[in-house]
Amino acid sequence: MLIGYARVSTTGQDLETQKEILEKEGCEKLFVEKVTGTSTKQRAQLYEAIEFAREGDTLVVTEIDRLARSSFGLK
Repeated sequence: MLIGYARVSTTGQDLETQKEILEKEGCEKLFVEKVTGTSTKQRAQLYEAIEFAREGDTLVVTEIDRLARSSFGLK
């Protein structure tokens, strides 16, 4: 299963473009949130997506910075 994760940093930004891309790529389940990328501590939808994923699933993002600013940010 392809699982999509979309995030914008501020309430003034729009999630629709990311959601459209993820749906076009075939994501069957989407997790979306409006929260800063400086920390993953308050990213409830990111953690729900990770918990939802099962072996063989793929987490899809439109750009790597939507997931985290660095690989260290996912601890």
